[in-house]
Amino acid sequence: MQYLESVEDAVQSALMTALDAWTMRGVPDNPSAWLYQVAHNDLMGELRQRTGRQRILERSAEEDIGTPRDGPEIFLGGEVPDDLLRMLFVCCDEAVPIESQLAMALKTLCGFGVREIALRLFTTEANVYKRLGRARARFRERRGAPGELTGELPGEQYTVRRPAVNRVLYLLFTEGYLSSHAEQAIRQELCDEAMRLTTLLAGHQVGDDPETFALLALMHLHAARMTSRQDASGGLLLLEEQDRELWDQAGIQAGLRWLARSAEGAVFSRYHAEAGIAAEHCLAPSFEQTRWDRVVDCYALLERVAPSAIHELNRAVAVAEWKGPEAGLRVLEGSKPPTWLAGSYLWAAVLADLHRRCGNTDDAARHRELAYESAPTLAVKRLLERRLGTSPTRG
Repeated sequence: MQYLESVEDAVQSALMTALDAWTMRGVPDNPSAWLYQVAHNDLMGELRQRTGRQRILERSAEEDIGTPRDGPEIFLGGEVPDDLLRMLFVCCDEAVPIESQLAMALKTLCGFGVREIALRLFTTEANVYKRLGRARARFRERRGAPGELTGELPGEQYTVRRPAVNRVLYLLFTEGYLSSHAEQAIRQELCDEAMRLTTLLAGHQVGDDPETFALLALMHLHAARMTSRQDASGGLLLLEEQDRELWDQAGIQAGLRWLARSAEGAVFSRYHAEAGIAAEHCLAPSFEQTRWDRVVDCYALLERVAPSAIHELNRAVAVAEWKGPEAGLRVLEGSKPPTWLAGSYLWAAVLADLHRRCGNTDDAARHRELAYESAPTLAVKRLLERRLGTSPTRG
């Protein structure tokens, strides 16, 4: 079992190699044997290199090397007693494209499957395999670099890599909050781990910055509503259906404190805007009494600091609650979802809901079917059916 991860990595690497090789040269006569041989060669090379590194480490352990007085300052190594947090920084090597950094960290350290990574990054599974391949190739080159085995990087590297680490922690929490797992709509353990690591980071000089504080505020504000997001059978509940008496007021206050702390500085990140939206929902006495104008303003700020069609979509939803569904549709008028979003249920679900509320029956039905077909899990599909209604073809 100790080599299970290495075997899995070798198989995935073989599949990625096949994607490139077979596209150019065609499928071999015996594809299974081809894949086995490539995976076997990759695994054997990895094990040989690992054995060599272990011998070097064993010899070095007998020597008292110490830390040079005039060497680079080490921030996390030996100070924060958490290997996973240190290795997240190792994975987020700025020499690797950010998409590959995220895929590597989510796969190797957070335990995400390729399908889960693809859903969270709005890409295909084939692209995830390619990104993992690029990241692994880079780390093979860096095996001998200082800090790559121990997670003890030069101090300036932690500052450079911190935004990417924050994004990994954000995605880890998001997967827990609304899971792509077929049988678990919410994965509390992922949310707890993301909050634990972010709290460690925020309490350390490396993460002592407004962006990390805002991210932790966002997590607390979302986590405070966790217990009200499912019904007795485990089904997801819409925001307007949730019992606000179940919301954790201590968690809300913790989130607001971190949000206030995040305002102490000139930095304004996407996490500030998202935490502001979460705070408006947590502070509203009821769904109807939500200050939707402020929610819309937060989404406008979010679009400014982190442009994305997803944020435009969410702003349309908020405008619809504030000024009516017709106004919400006008936000999206003339807009087309980008390729990475076109296959997601999100765009179709919002259009189906807005058209339904405007009385546009045919348009609502068309978008509703697209949303149902692309829903990633049964729990999400049931949520959509409760929001959008069941079509005649579905009984």
